This record gives sequence, C-alpha cells and structure tokens, in this order.
Amino acid sequence: MNRNWRDINYLAQGTLRQRAAYQALQSTQVLAKLAAFDPVLAGTIPLNIDIAGSDLDIICYAPDLEQFARVIRLHFSDYPDFACQKTVLQLPTVVARFIATDFEFEIFGQPCPVEQQNAVRHLEIEARLLDIGGEGVRQKIRQLKQAGLKTEPAFAALFVLTGDPYETLLALETGL
Repeated sequence: MNRNWRDINYLAQGTLRQRAAYQALQSTQVLAKLAAFDPVLAGTIPLNIDIAGSDLDIICYAPDLEQFARVIRLHFSDYPDFACQKTVLQLPTVVARFIATDFEFEIFGQPCPVEQQNAVRHLEIEARLLDIGGEGVRQKIRQLKQAGLKTEPAFAALFVLTGDPYETLLALETGL
C-alpha cells in the first residue's frame, strides 16, 4: 500500500511522539520553507518505530545543491546546533542538522527525486514489512533499536536478511 508521505496530517492523529513531531514540523514551518525541494519526512517517526532521541529526517530533491544549502542557511542557521555540510552518500549530498522544539532535525538534499533516494525507498519497504508483520514486528524493531541497532540493520536482523542491510532491503523493493 503506497502512502502519501508528503501529507503529514496522519501525524496529528498518531502516537504522542508523532503528534509532537507534527507540532515541531508546523512550528518550524520546515516543510513549507523547503516546499520548492519536494520535502518528505522519512525515518522512524512516520513508521512509529522511533525510540527516545529519534530525529526528524527530511529528504529533499535538490538539483542545485549550492542553492539548497543557501535556502537551508537562510531559514535554519539561527537554530541551536545548526550545521550544514556537503558530503557524498552515493550522490553529492547536503546534510543540515539543527535542534528545534525538542527534536533534532536532519535535512538531506540530493540531486535526484525523493522517490529515488534510499531513505524514501527504505521508508516504503519498511512500511510494507510492518504492514505484513503487524504490531509484534513493530515492537521487536523498537527493541532491537533500543539495543543499539540502526533501523535497517534491525529490519535485517529480525527478518534474517543477509548481506549489507541497506542494500538487502532495497532488493526487497520489487518483491513486496
């Protein structure tokens, strides 16, 4: 089942943490300020597998990384712990971080559409695995994360997927 991850209204009726995330997104206006970059909230909070300290991952389509970085600095550089850097994660990427309303925000911009970026692809695959596995799988993923595993390795461990967990999950994309 494909979801519209661009419409965050589901958070407003979600768990306490999802409702707090919704308020944080609304009060910072981060999605509105990044609207030109097709922002999508990814990560654990949309999937309700977050643990204490989970951040808000916002994935953006940034064909011009320099312009994207300028917009990020313009809107968010005054927030606590602001950092913005260019790196390479499969593609050239701008990553920005800051703290607002008790959440760490992490914004990623890459020069390819968000649906093609690994974070959004993982979000879709993990959502389908959670749909199949139900609440029991969701609880086990949280337990594995609380034990120190990152999200994709937790899914790989629970579903006994071998190889690089990030790549192995992507290999499931067409089979689910």
